[in-house]
Amino acid sequence: MIESILIKSCKVIDPNSRHNQKVVDVLIENGTIKKIGGNLVFSGETINGSGKYLSPGFFDMNVSFGEPGLETKEDFETGSKTAIAGGFTGLAIMPHNLPTTDSKSQVEFLINKANGNLVDIYPYGCLSQKREGKDLAELFDMKNSGAIAFTDGDKPIQDAGLMERALLYAKGFDALVLSYPEDGSIAGKAKMNEGAMSTLLGMKGIPSLAEELMVVRDLYLTEYTESKVHFSTISTAHSVELIKAAKKKGIKVTCDVAVHHLVLTDEAVKDFDSNYKVKPPLRTLKDVKALIKGLKEGVIDAVVSQHTPQEIEFKEVEFEIAKYGILGLQTVLPIMLKAGFTVEEVVEKLSIKPREILGLQIPKIEEEQKANLVLFNEEEWLYNQDTNFSKSANTPFLNKHLKGKIWLTCNNDQIIVSN
Repeated sequence: MIESILIKSCKVIDPNSRHNQKVVDVLIENGTIKKIGGNLVFSGETINGSGKYLSPGFFDMNVSFGEPGLETKEDFETGSKTAIAGGFTGLAIMPHNLPTTDSKSQVEFLINKANGNLVDIYPYGCLSQKREGKDLAELFDMKNSGAIAFTDGDKPIQDAGLMERALLYAKGFDALVLSYPEDGSIAGKAKMNEGAMSTLLGMKGIPSLAEELMVVRDLYLTEYTESKVHFSTISTAHSVELIKAAKKKGIKVTCDVAVHHLVLTDEAVKDFDSNYKVKPPLRTLKDVKALIKGLKEGVIDAVVSQHTPQEIEFKEVEFEIAKYGILGLQTVLPIMLKAGFTVEEVVEKLSIKPREILGLQIPKIEEEQKANLVLFNEEEWLYNQDTNFSKSANTPFLNKHLKGKIWLTCNNDQIIVSN
């Protein structure tokens, strides 16, 4: 493990730093940024930062590991290695484990498990007991034990009364509620987006309406309770418009988008490849363009990986019965660059905004600050079984050349230099 390093001639991308957009040398010693300047000399480890960008470490608001209970999908060790390889120094973990994270003891187990890691790991607590959508979980106890916010993950809260009570209760101790917007009665058991492609393939489709009805409902509930809400993984053009209007109205709402929704459409499903089976489903080109525009305009606040590892036996089956999900931690940067985002926009949506939403301290590239950093550039690399650090391999981007490479990740007095 490297304890100190000098990064030579890197370009700082940090809107909160006085060195923003400057090419400098950065000396990191024992987890602290000791010196920033030109022509620094250091007798220890040195890395060439020429043509590379140095920014605060990325933060992912939507990650699923399996531990505890489903470690065959992903455990903390492999998940952390995958995050580091993707430039992430912080993760918020969905309560998709078994047992679910719906109690004080479960939250404390996850926090203790992550102790000493390069990656800061923050567990979400369940909104409802066992994610069943019937009774509120012990939100206040979990908050006191370290739960960063509350969500039932990929299980939408169908009961409007339960969501109203959750928003009201969370408001009492300034906690954030996350909503995964999908009306189950509209979505039904369909497996892909409703549209021309679902008609062509003869598959039942999930209409955009299923998402948008829930967005409208939860915006009304948030306004009524005078609380705040965050929408996870919105995917439709109209959802963007609804949230844009709500923000103008003064409703306290934020939202994120899964990175694969910025480059993939439902056209990808035509060969029934289950690696493209995700929820919310891949939508149309019109939706993709609206999501990108929403990000650039600031309507959509953050980008997430929606990292959802699945064992091979759940993916290499017929599309209809395959599980949902794509690996995402290692491909967020390349996909954002492919979608046309500048490095400044990447840093805003991956480093700054997620921490703002969750009320976390934002790392700063200044002398005497703790070093929470990522060094990256737009170089091409091959994503294959040798460079994939996850236990799983359910991604359509495997065995592809991707542009956007991580060179160094640093946090919690630990430095990892990539090959």
